[in-house]
Amino acid sequence: MSLRLHGVRSGWLNLLVPSLPEFAFLTPILFIFGRMNGAHALLGDADTGWHIRAGEWILENRRVPTQDIFSFTRASQPWFAWEWLSDVCMALLHYAGGLPAIVIAAMLLLGVTVLLLFRLVLRHCQNPAIAFAVTVIAAASSSIHWLARPHLFTLLFVVIFYGELGCGESGRPRRSVLFLPALMVLWTNLHGGFFIGIVMVCAWAVQGWAAALLSTGAPRLSAMKRGNSLACVALACLAASFANPYTWRLHEHLFDYLTHPGYFLGIQEFLPISPGHPLARFYEVLLFFAPAAAIWQLWRGRYAAFIQTALWMHLSLSASRNIPVFAMLVAPSVGEALTSWLRCVRVAVEAAWARRLTALAVRMSFIVSRAGMQGRFWLLSGAVVLFLFARMHDPAAARIYRAEFDPAVYPEEAIGRLRAADRVFTDDEWGDYLIFRCYPAGKVFIDGRSDFYGPAFEDQYRDVLNARSSWQGTLDDHRVDTLLVRTGSPLSEGLRSSRIFSLAYGDKVALIFRRNTAF
Repeated sequence: MSLRLHGVRSGWLNLLVPSLPEFAFLTPILFIFGRMNGAHALLGDADTGWHIRAGEWILENRRVPTQDIFSFTRASQPWFAWEWLSDVCMALLHYAGGLPAIVIAAMLLLGVTVLLLFRLVLRHCQNPAIAFAVTVIAAASSSIHWLARPHLFTLLFVVIFYGELGCGESGRPRRSVLFLPALMVLWTNLHGGFFIGIVMVCAWAVQGWAAALLSTGAPRLSAMKRGNSLACVALACLAASFANPYTWRLHEHLFDYLTHPGYFLGIQEFLPISPGHPLARFYEVLLFFAPAAAIWQLWRGRYAAFIQTALWMHLSLSASRNIPVFAMLVAPSVGEALTSWLRCVRVAVEAAWARRLTALAVRMSFIVSRAGMQGRFWLLSGAVVLFLFARMHDPAAARIYRAEFDPAVYPEEAIGRLRAADRVFTDDEWGDYLIFRCYPAGKVFIDGRSDFYGPAFEDQYRDVLNARSSWQGTLDDHRVDTLLVRTGSPLSEGLRSSRIFSLAYGDKVALIFRRNTAF
């Protein structure tokens, strides 16, 4: 009897021990608070602020805006609020729990994405240890663009689409791909990255056609049928993407935006990652393995994996904001290749030490499989989320738990010195923050919606920001009477020598200059 009771107790204790899937879910949280700036990291870009206010406007007016509501420079100009559904979700979260609720929701969304990625990689490689290691590296690489913004939904949908397209028998899509057009409707209204899903389906259609060209007989007919079916799914996804408030005009707008290089000048996330970036080493690991894995997949007839790796490697090298999608798309291929290579090494090597090393790796994978993949109660995850929620609502909590825009980066004190009637010039990042803090009483000169303002206006803005040539004329044209600038910026030096503006307030973060004479 005692042995039975002991066995029962041990069984219950095993259910309380965290599993590998649970650790995968917790990876973003552990990384945010262990390697990044805590809750501040997800609010490192004030675009979150205007998304919240846009969502509130939609809820109050019960429609999606078609004209600008935030600026005094381009008031009433046509505006595509193409992330409107995400904006509504963020507004509801803000109503319910303020910025802490938005930060917690972003962490949960990232956790679910990494969990699904782990399961996806595991299906491909059948090795829990390798699957977990590759997932952690991919998650760490993607953390370069972890912000509480709508693009997090795109990372989730990329993993879901890959799971449906590439996890059937021999890498073939499942029959459930027929549901992808329905998911496309949701994706389109959450974030503009929906076109990635269409490209993914097209890549698998190409794989089917390529297999048909290289086959004969019944396999050729089967592959051609698969390629044609996926082409139909891609067309259905494209048609589904028109189910948005702006219909085909959204596609025209996004095409113009993404193909015009002038929109991205000076925007950090559209620049290549710096080699000295603290997160670059994880990305470099993927860059090392991804090309070899892609060639290995090509040799095996997995053309979709090769196409996606080549495309997104190029895009990730061009702009750091593309690294997260690259990481999600190459992780399954890399995991599968590493597992296969490990088996080959085990068979090919002759040195006894190498055989022992590979045997140990396989044994460790077996132990992890037995100990870490069984069903468990996710008590640790629940406790972590509840702890973070409590700490974020505690005014006395340490800085790392404060879900707020960092007062060392944003002009929290200076904003209290602005007047509602001021026509304020500030940079686009602080413009987002002003929308969050001052809308609807105050409007902005510019904010982070680069697709809305356009290259010509952005050029004028950068001239003012850097105090170049006709910067004072641009301020006059838009009747700017107040400037909120960063302490030590080029514009602040130009303003100090100006006879038109005088310093009205200053602190370590921001300076306020006001016009000496009225218009």
